[in-house]
Amino acid sequence: MLNSPHAITFKKSLLPMNTLNRITIDPQICGGRPCIRNMRIRVKDILDLLASGASTAEILEDYPYLEPEDITASLAYAAHSIDHPVLSVA
Repeated sequence: MLNSPHAITFKKSLLPMNTLNRITIDPQICGGRPCIRNMRIRVKDILDLLASGASTAEILEDYPYLEPEDITASLAYAAHSIDHPVLSVA
């Protein structure tokens, strides 16, 4: 599952690569939205739970098939997704 051809890879990261490979995109799962390890739990679902105040422990209790690294990978994916180069005009 983690070796999916749809695994997301990042060029620069402080996290171990196997953590980042937990995020997969497959057109057959959740309409191609980023998911956790090819399961039908989207990165957005994890981010929404965290944004609403749920702790990592609460999320893991409610979703026992998730692992702490899945939550870390969701945050890393979100951070990477909003990053962009800043250009300045002389």
